[in-house]
Amino acid sequence: MVVGGLGTFTYELSIGLRRLGHEVTAFTMNDGTLKTREVIEGVEVHRPKLIDFSDTLPEFESEEMRRSGTAAKFFSKVLVYNLLVSTKIANDLIPKEGRSFDLLSVHDWLSAMAGIALKKATGIPMVFHIHSTERGRSLGRGSSIIYDLEKKAANFADRIVTVSNAMREELITCGFPSGKIDVVWNGVDTSKYSPERVKMEERQAIRSRYGVSDGERMLLFLGRLTAVKGVDRLVMAMPHILQRFPNTRLVVVGKGDLEEELLRLSENLGIKDRVAFDFRMLPEDERVCVYAASDIAVFPSIYEPFGIVALEAMAMEKPVVVGARGVSGMREIVVNYGDRQCGYHINPYDPMDIAWGVNNLLGDPDKIGRYGKNARARVLESFTMEMASRKISDIYASVAGKASAANR
Repeated sequence: MVVGGLGTFTYELSIGLRRLGHEVTAFTMNDGTLKTREVIEGVEVHRPKLIDFSDTLPEFESEEMRRSGTAAKFFSKVLVYNLLVSTKIANDLIPKEGRSFDLLSVHDWLSAMAGIALKKATGIPMVFHIHSTERGRSLGRGSSIIYDLEKKAANFADRIVTVSNAMREELITCGFPSGKIDVVWNGVDTSKYSPERVKMEERQAIRSRYGVSDGERMLLFLGRLTAVKGVDRLVMAMPHILQRFPNTRLVVVGKGDLEEELLRLSENLGIKDRVAFDFRMLPEDERVCVYAASDIAVFPSIYEPFGIVALEAMAMEKPVVVGARGVSGMREIVVNYGDRQCGYHINPYDPMDIAWGVNNLLGDPDKIGRYGKNARARVLESFTMEMASRKISDIYASVAGKASAANR
């Protein structure tokens, strides 16, 4: 299924660990149309079918959950998913199928309940991956229930893995146990995200689809259309960009709750003919082509613990302009000075500063090509999926080894 950065990374990590020789069993959600059990590239995948408890959940939920509207229905799905996963493993796979597991790999609050329950029931050690926090994702307006669940899982886990040094600092500031936290940068499959994979005619077809004419520059934003991603301020930056470089077109690709607001904003700013919106989550092959078709990728996130979209764009030899205030893993990814520069760091709260970063590239076409080459070199040097898989594999081996020694 088409998913965001967390889903993309965990999919690639599962395959990466399998390629290193580990046995991997993955549990994920099911929209009702998918197989409940299959093997994909050597990874055994379980997808329990969910039962809708949302009508009965209000009998048990807190006042906060009642006020959350549609979020309560999603929480119901996550709760049922965790119950089904934990009972499937504890009551079926282990006792009936004779399965033996050395480690529980749990990602964000979405799987935290199952992780805690399974560690209690089986004694299997647990590594808790924190890709972002509820407080950060919601800009401080999130669910206290989810935040407390994150803290409980972190305290219960044997180790915590997070995605950037910026994220580690946030966790420590929020009171997470600092001695448990390891940082492992995410990675991308550079054989998939490779400019050589996309032919010139495919790039031209994408540009034509979005109305980018010959001689125009294509700016690309790709991701969730939410306030935390800063896409609204990117649209606000466009008049300042167009004032200097009128032959520029912004392409915004993604889904989210800002869709209508972005349409109104572009119309109110008088730039609706210079912005193309594609309100879809693209499948990976199409995403690769869209990156290839662009000239500059812009990700002005207000809160971004890592920023895998920046990594994908860089692997496709695109210079990037990224938000670099607050919790920003992209500040660690993108080199913004010297011979290895591959983009610009900007203040994502300030449309003028976003425009400054973009205009620095548009004003010097040689930079676009040079920084793009540097961007892919940076990924190959420090951010491949193989590197991430090996580092995480070493952490898993250490945790499983300590647990095995303690049980002897």
